[in-house]
Amino acid sequence: MIDRRTFTTLLATGTAAAALGAGTADATPRATGNVVLVHGAYADGSCWAKVIPLLQNMGLTVTSVQNPLTSLADDVAATKRALDRQDGPTVLVGHSYGGAVITEAGDHPLVSNLVYLSARAPSEGEDYAALAGQFPTPPANAGIVYQNGFGGLTETAFLNDFANGVPTKEAKVLYAAQGRIAQTLFAGRTTVAAWRTKPSRYLVTTNDRTTSPQLQRFVAKRMNAVTSELPTGHLSFVVRPDAIARLIVRAVHDQPGH
Repeated sequence: MIDRRTFTTLLATGTAAAALGAGTADATPRATGNVVLVHGAYADGSCWAKVIPLLQNMGLTVTSVQNPLTSLADDVAATKRALDRQDGPTVLVGHSYGGAVITEAGDHPLVSNLVYLSARAPSEGEDYAALAGQFPTPPANAGIVYQNGFGGLTETAFLNDFANGVPTKEAKVLYAAQGRIAQTLFAGRTTVAAWRTKPSRYLVTTNDRTTSPQLQRFVAKRMNAVTSELPTGHLSFVVRPDAIARLIVRAVHDQPGH
């Protein structure tokens, strides 16, 4: 029997279909409600382009936040503005650094559930860099280059580490749209941890070269999140949008009244 709070999906095995559901997104029951998607560093709102139509086809209203990536406070403000426009309970989804954003913004009264994808999940006031330093250093870290206070990943690091597993032509498009981050972005600290009071799901990406899978598992366990795993790189929603859409709609069905 799979523990109520933890289930593991390994797509290389036959158990994966049962855990996240194989096949098309249409295999998942339709749902009504709102979903707000929050991208991380080195990306913009267009990175969700494959997931958005799947969620819309399931009957959900979807908003993709455009984070300025100038500070944690600025990104939280952008996310809260998107939440203010929702008309009811909303599932808030964060990828990578976007996990810090939803951890802070998730205390918004309309947020019913949180979904973390290979994401940061800091505690209140936590030095997340210090926490991450206790786990293996991912290869992508060596590819960050700053100039005039802003930076991003080199093309080599982006293609090989951040977007590993994404077809090269597609990865190069994502690289061209790479969001430039403020040099002080990762120094921001959350003042609240919404995962303490909001039901949460966490997806661990086991072939990740940007965020250590060991760190992902640690924070997921600390959150007491319903946890699943996929053998993808950091951009699971690009290579397996179907699985990510199903994961998100499960969070929608977790809401009271569904």
